[in-house]
Amino acid sequence: MATHVLLPIDGSDLSDAAVGVVVGLARQWGARLSFFHVQPSYYGRPDLAVYGEGLVLDPALSEQFRQANARFADDLLAKALEQARSQGVEAGSDTCISPLVHEAILDAAQRLGCDLIAMASHGRRGLAGLLLGSETQRVLAQASMPVLVIPAPALTPAPAAPQPG
Repeated sequence: MATHVLLPIDGSDLSDAAVGVVVGLARQWGARLSFFHVQPSYYGRPDLAVYGEGLVLDPALSEQFRQANARFADDLLAKALEQARSQGVEAGSDTCISPLVHEAILDAAQRLGCDLIAMASHGRRGLAGLLLGSETQRVLAQASMPVLVIPAPALTPAPAAPQPG
């Protein structure tokens, strides 16, 4: 059984549902929980102009993006922490800026002393899964500790039963 679980979250519906599942597991196990969010990196240097599709973005705009991403991360992590604490689960949070999400997740798990990484699967299958890849697949391939993958169907609420009448 795990004693310290890292749960990367991204604000998607599946990620939000995974918070509920993993908080419940952590409560059952008496485990500590660390929520983690990776903020996007704009080519690793927020002080440089960003180029693409014939556009040049001013460095000040990159700074505005960075600040907006930091606020999003703070709000996202605060919401997850509140959910865990309301269930009596000891929890902490961390964030970083990185262009390589899977590497940031693996580094955080080691740095925070976690013994399990739990992740939602976004459910890409077939050609889309092959072409787009998956941060979950990358973490699975490179992790030196167990990874609990919560499949998308387990995170989707069942349709409401028809009401008699």
